[in-house]
Amino acid sequence: MGMPDVVRRWTREEVLAIPDDGNRYELVDGELLVTPAPRRVHQLALLALVRRLHPFLSRNRLGTILTAPADLDLGRGYVVQPDLFVIPEVDPRKVLDWPDSGVPSFIAEILSPSTALGDRKVKRPAYQRAGVGEYWIVDPDSWTVERWQPADARPEICLVRATWHPKPDIEPFGLDVGEFFSEVWGEGPR
Repeated sequence: MGMPDVVRRWTREEVLAIPDDGNRYELVDGELLVTPAPRRVHQLALLALVRRLHPFLSRNRLGTILTAPADLDLGRGYVVQPDLFVIPEVDPRKVLDWPDSGVPSFIAEILSPSTALGDRKVKRPAYQRAGVGEYWIVDPDSWTVERWQPADARPEICLVRATWHPKPDIEPFGLDVGEFFSEVWGEGPR
């Protein structure tokens, strides 16, 4: 009878010491996630979402929109690099490095074949445990947005409109899903 396999547990310091080789390295609950550079459609979706979300954030003074690479900690020794995230409004002079950024109020991951498992099964529960207010999984291949909040056991699957309501006293951010993916793919609505 052989010895049971021992799963290596990585630390934040070990992950940050990995030399840059073009891959994205993330750490969640001691598990190392490695992904290659994203597809072109991934980057187009990311850019289209930033363009839509930025005016809403600025108008309502809700924080700063940023994109990977980022090395966020989330207060648990993690190294996560969400594709897009919103850091709540703070004094920028007090936030000099990623561990000081706190927990994002919004995170969006643009799904790729190489990231689907990690985005759904590893990062999603970690983001929920950390208290990320809203987590979207944007899937360019299926033209869907999965909308998660911290207490959700299942996502809201958005086929027509995805909304984010960060504060009760403001109008929510709304994303027309068909229009968004039409732009991303450079084609008319489905």
